[in-house]
Amino acid sequence: MENRILGSEGAYRNLPVVVGGGVGGARMARALAAVVTPASLRVVVNVGDDDDMYGVRVCPDIDTVVYTLAGIEGAEGWGVAGDTSVVLDRLAVLGVDTTFRLGDTDLATCLMRTELLADGMPLSAVTAQIAAGLGVKATVVPVTDDPVRTHIRTTTGEWLAFQEYFVLRHHQDLVAEVMFAGADVAALAPGVADMIAAAEVVIIAPSNPILSIRPMLAIPGFSNALAAHRRVMAVSPFFAGRAVKGPAAEVLASLGLQPGNLGVLDTYRGLLTDLVVDDGDAAEVAGLETAGVAIHVAPTRLTGPDQGAPLAQRLLDIATSR
Repeated sequence: MENRILGSEGAYRNLPVVVGGGVGGARMARALAAVVTPASLRVVVNVGDDDDMYGVRVCPDIDTVVYTLAGIEGAEGWGVAGDTSVVLDRLAVLGVDTTFRLGDTDLATCLMRTELLADGMPLSAVTAQIAAGLGVKATVVPVTDDPVRTHIRTTTGEWLAFQEYFVLRHHQDLVAEVMFAGADVAALAPGVADMIAAAEVVIIAPSNPILSIRPMLAIPGFSNALAAHRRVMAVSPFFAGRAVKGPAAEVLASLGLQPGNLGVLDTYRGLLTDLVVDDGDAAEVAGLETAGVAIHVAPTRLTGPDQGAPLAQRLLDIATSR
């Protein structure tokens, strides 16, 4: 039996697949969970940020999505609300550099993941077990079970692992190049290709286009699946050329790409049928028109837990409009 939802006008639609990472991906997933049956929601998540810290496997994008769907995310959109830091505080006393912060509850998730991976369980199965343990009804799946790692070359010529660039150095370095190690040989996680093929619409969340979405697109099977899909919609992360969080605008600029919404179109060229921009950027619409991509205007801020449902419903309405 197909998964379908009942729209506001009474017509049934196939459920979407959400693609993303970070806070933008998590909040887009939360928004859609408010208007569809949560058990039928499917979210495909970036793994380029994954790394080993303090002897455990950290998957920041996956955990941010899972924690948000579980309703336990921290005030900044990541981590766990009210988490303590007993373990890292003790490590600091013992002389360990604890610049990369993991709360105690967050660390427990990473400990479980590390043990299960060491036992041979693939990341997709581990993620499903963690999500189920936190009461998440949606299907949250990494784009691949294979290692894909984002590396940043700065304008000084230095190569940095993603977490060194983003967390340890607070993404202050100017980015000259981004490499996605392992992406060219990575296989899609089980079920991802079928999820995309069966979806009426694929929604690329308002995540960082270069740092959260490009690592996924660098996997040939994933980019090919999106290119073959009949309806791929992106929600821009920009508001008057700036992102709410993170260095998206700065990375586009330092890589020589066009700014703001034009940069989103450049990054996803050949994939999109629709781009949704914030209503504050409505004046830009005429300048964004490009062959084959319909531009839509809607309030796209997702900062509050109750803000997302109207946008999610609007996306589903657009998806069935033609």
